[in-house]
Amino acid sequence: MSTTPQLQHPVRPPTVKRGASLERKHARFGWVFLAPFAIVFLVFLVLPLVYAFWMSLHTNTLAGGEQFAGLANYVKAFTDERFLSGMVRVAAFAVVFVPLQIGLALVFALILDDIRTRLSRFTRLLIFVPYAIPGVIGALMWGFLYSPSFGPLVTVFEFLNTQAPDLLSRDSIFWSLTNIVTWQWTGYYMIIIYASLQSIDPAIYEAARIDGATKLQTALHIKVPIVASSLVLTVVFSLIGTLQFFTEPQVLAPLAGNAIDAAYTPNLYAYNLAFSYQQFNYASAISFALGLMVFLASIIFLIATRKKSGLR
Repeated sequence: MSTTPQLQHPVRPPTVKRGASLERKHARFGWVFLAPFAIVFLVFLVLPLVYAFWMSLHTNTLAGGEQFAGLANYVKAFTDERFLSGMVRVAAFAVVFVPLQIGLALVFALILDDIRTRLSRFTRLLIFVPYAIPGVIGALMWGFLYSPSFGPLVTVFEFLNTQAPDLLSRDSIFWSLTNIVTWQWTGYYMIIIYASLQSIDPAIYEAARIDGATKLQTALHIKVPIVASSLVLTVVFSLIGTLQFFTEPQVLAPLAGNAIDAAYTPNLYAYNLAFSYQQFNYASAISFALGLMVFLASIIFLIATRKKSGLR
């Protein structure tokens, strides 16, 4: 009598099962650690944005109450002369702010990267300190310095027996704000570029030195191209920050008289519409219109510089 051998199912190695179980366990722990941030992110960012967008699609009047308006608030925003003039103004600020801040930050970073002394460390800290000062405090401090009635400029010009210039007038306010923002943000961008310079292999500098390259040639033809991606990053940060310009004009508005009005920048316009004129629906539409413009400007810049920066 012959017997047919029975095929046995292959037994799964226990190590594979334990490995999968361990991965699931790690995944659960990962979600536990992410949960606090995810909750805060949803409650304080996503939900307010969704609610603000819902408000931007409605109108609220005393006679009709709240009604669905579709894109009417957005049509009104993109034909609102005050909003458009504010966009033109922040675009003008961006044309001045961005090259000035990034140019100074790059020069400071290149100099500090080349000089390795205790003085360079102190100088690096000194340039970075304005960024550590809250924007409101910085604007108040500069408002005091600019004041033509009670600031130190009055004392200096009285000593010279002449009248102090009004740096908060309509003709001067653009450059006064430019000075504040450049003073506050240049150190932050310098640190980003400086950190990128520190990651360059010193052997590259040695090879350039052996080839007879001067320090200026090394900076222009080796350092700057290598840190191009960091430069693009800082330009995007500066561009977004400029288009959302708010704190400095808001703080200086009471001191600057008629030079800074309620619609000086789009962010300031949205703020005053909401909290001075109680037009929350239209203020939400202005905010989303500004967000759209910032998004488009950032995307266009990233696409235009993609090849040179190496970013994808």
